[in-house]
Amino acid sequence: METEHLSLEKRGGPRTDDYRIKVWFRFVPREGWLPQDTEGLWAVLLGEDTARVENVPFLQNGVAEGDVVRFTTDADGRHWAAERVEASGNCTIRVLPVPTGALGPSAPAVHARLAPFGLGGEVFSAEFPLVSFNVPAGADFGGIKSLLDHGVTEGWWHFETACVTDAWSAA
Repeated sequence: METEHLSLEKRGGPRTDDYRIKVWFRFVPREGWLPQDTEGLWAVLLGEDTARVENVPFLQNGVAEGDVVRFTTDADGRHWAAERVEASGNCTIRVLPVPTGALGPSAPAVHARLAPFGLGGEVFSAEFPLVSFNVPAGADFGGIKSLLDHGVTEGWWHFETACVTDAWSAA
């Protein structure tokens, strides 16, 4: 089953659609989580078998927007991620609002709390308002981590780190 990405931000600049591909990632579904076992991410083709990821993953761990991945192409023309070959320095954080919390099940309310840090993100769906954030390499990691922890304490959301750097871990 494919995941649907709905953008919370407008990305500037012209699109080079002729060079955009979807790179698919396979993974084992987690118990008690969404049932998908693949996720397709848009990417800009860089070479014969490499592409730069253009959106934030909802389900795939270990990859962030801006990372370069190597892929293989199957007989049906589908591009399957094989490995990450270059890290962007960005991090991927997922936030799920607590429906009974002060923010309710509102993805825009979650985004509004984290927007002062300059984070872009995407919403999984209106029915399941999981927000996946791209945390740029130069962001205030300490401030973001503090706010995420505060949101858990206040009952606003649950969060997980899906792809982090040494700088994130050290903050």
